[in-house]
Amino acid sequence: MSGNIQLLSDALAGAKAEGRSALIAYLPAGFPTVDGGIEAIKAVFDGGADIVEVGLPHSDPVLDGPVIQTADDIALRGGVKIADVMRTVREAQEATGKPVLVMTYWNPIDRYGVERFTAELAEAGGAGCILPDLPVQESALWREHAEKHGLATVFVVAPSSKDARLTEITAAGSGFVYAASLMGVTGTRASVGAQAQDLVRRTKATTELPVCVGLGVSSAEQAAEVAGFADGVIVGSAFVKRILDAPDEAAGLEAVRALAADLAKGVRGAL
Repeated sequence: MSGNIQLLSDALAGAKAEGRSALIAYLPAGFPTVDGGIEAIKAVFDGGADIVEVGLPHSDPVLDGPVIQTADDIALRGGVKIADVMRTVREAQEATGKPVLVMTYWNPIDRYGVERFTAELAEAGGAGCILPDLPVQESALWREHAEKHGLATVFVVAPSSKDARLTEITAAGSGFVYAASLMGVTGTRASVGAQAQDLVRRTKATTELPVCVGLGVSSAEQAAEVAGFADGVIVGSAFVKRILDAPDEAAGLEAVRALAADLAKGVRGAL
């Protein structure tokens, strides 16, 4: 079975055709439970997200700030496994028909087996993977299997990336490019800043792929700001925090649905 890279491309192209950025949400699998995490993704789609990244919880994250680390810890203590991540992708995709990616560090895939992981992700209806810590020069095996199974390979670029490095990264990627808006870890910020706009400009000079911005976006106003120069707006910690702060699961679902609706207005310039 082939993965859903085309569905991802179509979602990004569809948003562009509407004259707006795509809204991309992130939520970890297994948080607050496996079933609860699946329902949260459905709620985010229901609120207006175009694409969802499912986080594969990891005990030693390098990109994730304290909010997502807390959620990952809850998921790992709950015994989440890669099979649960695949189930999350499958059920969320089947229920919504929308593109669902996995965001994961390389070590779990390496231990699980690249061929096994890509085959199972494609079979689950996944659109691809975001791989924040896989160096492009070490990615040939992954890319070979991802391409074979119809999966996008999304690499992360940062404000520190030199132009030559951007060219190398974007040439190897597919689906879209994840532009980290600042140097640091995930988390909400008061301002996304000019660094992100400059990075998007430099990245777009190297590729036809959509460039989507993450790290720091938490409000509709920030989403509207980033939507002014990026093809997609990625929001993670703000969704996770809504669930962490909710008194119960039902309230958490309503909170993430409402946040998605608010952010969707932001990317549409409808504030």
